[in-house]
Amino acid sequence: MMAEAQLCGLQDEFTCSVCLDTLTDPVSIPCGHNFCLKCLTDCWDQSQECSCPQCRHTFTTRPELNRNTLLNEVIKKLKKTTLSSPPPQNYAGPGDVECDFCTGKKFRAVKSCLTCMASYCQTHLQPHYEVAALKHHKLVDPDRNLKEKLCEKHQKSLEIFCKTDDSCICMMCVVTGHNGHKMVELETVREEKQKQLGVTLSDIKMGLQEREKTLKEMKRAMDEMKMSVVREVEENEKSFTALIRCIEEAHRTLTERIRDQEKREMEKANGIMERLEKEIEELKRGEAELKDVSETKDHLHFLQTFSSRCVLPADGDSLSFTVTADFSSVDLRKELSGLTKSLEKISRWDIMTRTPSAPVFALQPPEPQSRDDFLKYFCPLTMDINTAYSDLHLCEGNKKVTCEETGTEYPDHPDRFDYWEQVLCREALTGTRCYWEVECSGDFMRIGVAYKGLRRKGGGVECGLGNNDKSWCLRWSHSQYSVWHNKQQTVISAPYSPTIGVYLDWPAGSLSFYSVSHTMTLLHRFNTSFSEPLYPGFYLDPYSSITISPLTPCDH
Repeated sequence: MMAEAQLCGLQDEFTCSVCLDTLTDPVSIPCGHNFCLKCLTDCWDQSQECSCPQCRHTFTTRPELNRNTLLNEVIKKLKKTTLSSPPPQNYAGPGDVECDFCTGKKFRAVKSCLTCMASYCQTHLQPHYEVAALKHHKLVDPDRNLKEKLCEKHQKSLEIFCKTDDSCICMMCVVTGHNGHKMVELETVREEKQKQLGVTLSDIKMGLQEREKTLKEMKRAMDEMKMSVVREVEENEKSFTALIRCIEEAHRTLTERIRDQEKREMEKANGIMERLEKEIEELKRGEAELKDVSETKDHLHFLQTFSSRCVLPADGDSLSFTVTADFSSVDLRKELSGLTKSLEKISRWDIMTRTPSAPVFALQPPEPQSRDDFLKYFCPLTMDINTAYSDLHLCEGNKKVTCEETGTEYPDHPDRFDYWEQVLCREALTGTRCYWEVECSGDFMRIGVAYKGLRRKGGGVECGLGNNDKSWCLRWSHSQYSVWHNKQQTVISAPYSPTIGVYLDWPAGSLSFYSVSHTMTLLHRFNTSFSEPLYPGFYLDPYSSITISPLTPCDH
């Protein structure tokens, strides 16, 4: 046995350097190297000279080639020993799946069987390749979570997906507890979920790109601000050095104020950048996890982890910021070039005595210009049936609402409008930029946004969109547009457009309404300061309809 083990260890020594395989009919040449008889003969027959293919030693006359009998016997024994010896196996380590059939110290499993629900090392796996009854079993890479693939109730393999209960079930469950339910194969529902996963990955990638772009713009703006500070300090240095002690004191005060302002702004900027970097890191980690789930070949594992992993992170608070390089010091320098009697006036300038408050520096992301720019902020919306007035009929997946006098028997709900023909959307918009479009039809309607606290009960005028301080809206009535907030009306002169775009910049306190055709025409922009999440909402008269446009990523 020891000799056989030594032969196995010398297997590389009996390899032909021409064909890189174990020697066949080995021959030895004068330089001491060994080759297959056929390999060396073919090599020399195709060459002008006879040389060793390994060491390149050249022979003046072609050596006679005779089979090395002793070496041939050794190689035969080596091949016999190799074929009879079992394949090498490794003992299971801390991170390996153990063979379920090994006794004592267990070997590392090389396959798991989804039919037997067990894992096998190389030796114990052989029956699955040799026994006819086992050859049809489904073998997969070693899986330490085989128990999770069994039905907890029946201990049978989970093979069917129940769409009614949104769960994986076994064949026993099909006949005992899911009668009449809609069921499909795992592969079929995997394809559906895979598409949803792709959309989520696309959204994460877009969010990642947006944050990376914002971080880059932030760093660039900080560099510009630093350069502006340097320039401003240099200008003040030139103005003050030639003046008396009083001016020197004013100069020192001004410089300190600018530096203080810079410090406050830098602290704010650094906080935002740290947050951006953290969000980028989290998105990258989420992207990597989703890619791993997307690429797994195990349908069951994919479905079991899908609900917990395929969730788009919340947008969070505002990441917008503004910065200006203008210190408004032009007039200050003019005064310094004037008469000495202006010194006392200069010492009382606002920048010398102002109490620190909100930062002066601010940098807003560029305002969208084209429809493609707006679509980058597209936000999918769905109307909330629990808020809809009884005369409103929702359809097309709650993306369309029509006003019909027949009425709908909706159940009572505290969020439902019980007098005004209005409906709000489910999505709460806050801390970010959002854009959506609606298709309109009818003679009277309102399109707007509202805080959650908008009154729902009673016929008071304050329940209507735009008739209170909790909502803003665009109204189409009597062939004329107008905008409303807190009962204040502003009439707009613009032709009717069936498509209205709504752009909300929550951090900047901006709400804009656009007429959408081949161009984007601004109808009106509200500038305010939002303090709560906003819910898109609509009001309709009979025979009117509003549809939330089903925009998709391909639209931009």
